[in-house]
Amino acid sequence: MLRGGSAAGTFPAMIALVTGASSGIGEATARRLAADGAKLILVARREQRLRALADELGGATVIAIDLTEEDAPARIAEVVEREHGRLDLLVNNAGAAWRGRFAEGGWADVKRHMEINFDAVVRLTEALLPILRRSAPSSIVNVSSVAGRVARGNSGSYSAAKFALAGWTEALHAEERPHGVHVGLVLPGFVQTEGFPQRELVSHPLARRIVSRPEKVAEAIIQAGPGGKPERIVPRYYGIAVIAKAIAPWLVRRLTGGGGAMTPTTRPDAEDRGG
Repeated sequence: MLRGGSAAGTFPAMIALVTGASSGIGEATARRLAADGAKLILVARREQRLRALADELGGATVIAIDLTEEDAPARIAEVVEREHGRLDLLVNNAGAAWRGRFAEGGWADVKRHMEINFDAVVRLTEALLPILRRSAPSSIVNVSSVAGRVARGNSGSYSAAKFALAGWTEALHAEERPHGVHVGLVLPGFVQTEGFPQRELVSHPLARRIVSRPEKVAEAIIQAGPGGKPERIVPRYYGIAVIAKAIAPWLVRRLTGGGGAMTPTTRPDAEDRGG
């Protein structure tokens, strides 16, 4: 069973908050945590989906909210304090992506990607950090993407937000380690979910082999949170692209510059994330 921060001699169940919990990676993570006895706080926009999941898992705190709303972090922190009094694990998973080139979408496209994929994460973490420190040892897991290490054409705004999230996560870990808060990073590649169906890839017998499942990412989140790992790439072999970027950037640019089929298909109201 997963355990949270506790007083000497006692081991209460972990209190875990998962954003984007209504589908995909967030839902899979909630199921994984519930199986290990964690008490859950489920956050997403779709209340009906959250309540159905909570009922299925035997109960959970449900917060139906848009994370980009100005008062969302304060409202979530208030519920956590009132109903649980502590927080052992924060999983920043909610996110979205839209395909497009910078010459077409411009700053407006960059802004909307940053708003949900970076700004919302930073704002929520800021609101919950005092509780996480007080609950230490505790963990934060930020779900970025392999696109946060290797960018592709047609998804520059998405990559910009994911690069920012990865860099901020590394710095935050260094700052919070003395306070007993571990900060881990998960970088999924292509993952087949409701918001990121990866239709171009799964329709081809060979290409579908590079598409992972939400359950695999959920396991990596456990490893990067309570497990204490600094970083996990899912699937692991996607790390080859990250290494190649470091030693042969010219080759990676040649392979990824055109975008096309290697850019994930997404819906504009996606609440989970993929590669």
